[in-house]
Amino acid sequence: MSERSELPVYLFTGFLGSGKTTFIQDALGSEGFNDGEITLLLLCEEGETEYEPENFYTDDVYIERIEEEADLDRKFLSELCNRCRATRVIIEWNGMWRLESLYSNMPANWLIYQQMMLVEASTFLLYNTNIRQQTFEQMAGAELVAFNRCVRDDDFEKWQLEVHKICRVANRRSQILYEFGEDDVLMDDIQDPLPYDMSKKLLQIGDEDFAEWYRDINDNQMDYEGKEVIIKGRAVVGEDIPAGKFIFGRHVMACCEEDIQFAGLLCKGNEDRINKLKNGSWIEIRARINNEYDDIYREEGPILTCSKITAVDPCDPEVATF
Repeated sequence: MSERSELPVYLFTGFLGSGKTTFIQDALGSEGFNDGEITLLLLCEEGETEYEPENFYTDDVYIERIEEEADLDRKFLSELCNRCRATRVIIEWNGMWRLESLYSNMPANWLIYQQMMLVEASTFLLYNTNIRQQTFEQMAGAELVAFNRCVRDDDFEKWQLEVHKICRVANRRSQILYEFGEDDVLMDDIQDPLPYDMSKKLLQIGDEDFAEWYRDINDNQMDYEGKEVIIKGRAVVGEDIPAGKFIFGRHVMACCEEDIQFAGLLCKGNEDRINKLKNGSWIEIRARINNEYDDIYREEGPILTCSKITAVDPCDPEVATF
């Protein structure tokens, strides 16, 4: 197979005991998931459940074990594919490893077609509390988060609301599924209204809502086209930012202190006023939002044209959270 041929990757994440092996076994045993592909199955952890190759739909499944996170090497992974002439890759991930180790070492022709996180319902909140970073990272990239072994009891709705919120902080677009038993599943249909009124032309964004606003304006850019916004944040000026423009934003913590990053958007307006801004200063802006191309973005994105800039005291707390 040519190194340049696109190789689909199906990535199944989750912690030990979450049901990844059973799910993959069932998929590889069904006709619907097999159409003549040659599958490289990479096992990054070893649980109590073992694979039963004799029950795979086809014999063209080649199992390789990755013993250590450090073994995730681009050349080594390419060699494994070439050895069996794989036309797709399935990965059973080790939930204790950082996904960045995989993303940064995948061969150039590997493309993640689907990423799914399986979760043991009874242990999720414990994992989320104790190893938040690994839990968040897996949810952030998942198209589907499937909670298995759920229990229909008096506490389910309260538990569901809690885990729904955790999932939505990591990823607003993923589907969430709750499995109670064979052929007994519930798709999450909880609505997530924004904390401000999108029916209005002028949006007043509270200090506590900055993170939610920033995420949504990037996910749904055209919903904000032509609207005005009043919002507080910090100004970033100088360096490679042209005169008459600045970056407006705040530091945002999505998961934990280690992942705090500055989240900002490009602003323009009165050049004299902007050129007097001090780097890092706290300001409140009133601005019109338009989606335009700019060299700073290197693509089309939300640009805020400021009609008013006012110096203000810092937000409390200064770091925005969801």
